[in-house]
Amino acid sequence: MRFVVTLDRDEDGMYVVECPAIPGCVSQGKTEQEALENIKDAIRECLEVRAERGMPLTVATHEVDITV
Repeated sequence: MRFVVTLDRDEDGMYVVECPAIPGCVSQGKTEQEALENIKDAIRECLEVRAERGMPLTVATHEVDITV
């Protein structure tokens, strides 16, 4: 499976990565690479828990255009 993730840096310099298609699926790391590796484990675990609970594995995500 392939997922889109977001990557941001917090005020402490940690990289925070989130998978928008899986509510609550967030991880972090000291480097971008570490954060991206950590989210893979988080995604696997989140999918496992959602499956065990009979929940949909993902939610729909969409891109929208806005003018700023």
